[in-house]
Parts: sequence; C-alpha cells; structure tokens
Amino acid sequence: MSSSAHFSTKDRILGAAEELFAQFGFAGTSLRQVTSRADVNIAAVNYHFGSKENLVNEVFRRRMDEMSERRIAALKAAVEQHPGELEPILAAFVEPALAMAQDRHGGGAFVRVVARAYAEKNDRLRKFLSDHYGHVLREFAKAIAAVVPNLSKEELYWRLDFLAGALTYAMADFGLIKRPSGVNEAAHRERAARELIRFAAAGFKS
Repeated sequence: MSSSAHFSTKDRILGAAEELFAQFGFAGTSLRQVTSRADVNIAAVNYHFGSKENLVNEVFRRRMDEMSERRIAALKAAVEQHPGELEPILAAFVEPALAMAQDRHGGGAFVRVVARAYAEKNDRLRKFLSDHYGHVLREFAKAIAAVVPNLSKEELYWRLDFLAGALTYAMADFGLIKRPSGVNEAAHRERAARELIRFAAAGFKS
C-alpha cells in the first residue's frame, strides 16, 4: 500500500470519527459507525489506530498539533515584538483557535468535539490533552505572569481557565452575537477576537 493510500484511508477515518463524535459523543459512537461513514473495514481502523481510545486521541492531535504550533510561534513573536504588553500575548492564544474553528475542512465539527470532551468528562482524554498540550498553557501562563506580576499563580490559572472557556464558547459561535448579514466570516472572527482579547485583558489586569 502506498504512503498516499495510507494517508487517504487514515484521513477518511479521522474525518468520519470527528463528524460522528461531534454528533453523538464519544460513548455514543461505535467503531462500526466510523467504518461505515469512512467506507473502510474494521481492520483499517485497527491498523491505523489500534483502539477507539487512540482514535479519539488522534482526532484531537490532528487539530491540536497545528494550533499549538501556531500559538507558540505567535507567542514568541508577541513577546519579542511587544515586550511588556498583555494584549498581543492574549491574541497569540485566541486568534489561532478562532481561525481553526472557521476552517471549512471540519473546523466546526472539531469545535463540537471539544464541547463533547467538556461535557462527557473523559478522564483519559483529559490526561492525553494535559500530557501533550499542557506545556502550551504553561508557556502562556509564564508570559502573562511576566506582564501582570501582581497576580498569584492560583489567580493567574483561574483567569487563564476562564479565558479558555470563553474562547471555546466563542469558537462554537453559540452566543448572542451572530454574524451580521453582509459581514464575512473573516471579519466576524476578527471582531470576536478583538472583543474577547479586550475582555480578557481587563480580567487579567483587575
């Protein structure tokens, strides 16, 4: 089997799983549903992922790896180009996530998968995310602490947690503010990012 065939099959499985997890949750989705949606047999799932738990993890890794890389790169640029400023640090956290949510290739489905992860309280998934992406939050916490040194570590992490929750809500586009007619998605996303960054900055500085 060629590498392109490997990629195609694996990507189809991940795409199908993402859509089904978004619709039915992790517990409510069977591997049989995934194989049917992806038009593959169960052997293909076992070959690429080994288990349903690993499949769940890889659905997250596919999106989170790229978003984390963008966040870290943007954070580095913010610290170097805007030393002592909080808003560029927050922008480095917020903007890559909102951009991912607007990705036409499944971004919306992934946001619903994230919401499922919050709702279902999957401890194994939380550990996977903490082990693989916890360093990203720690880098942002360190950068914010340098700008707002009066906050205790506990206060800082509470507020960073609140920011992550508000960001997830904004990513889902579930709030009162809907995209007005005549405003394209990119402009609406920029407005959402701007308002969230202002809101978060006030929270960290208070």
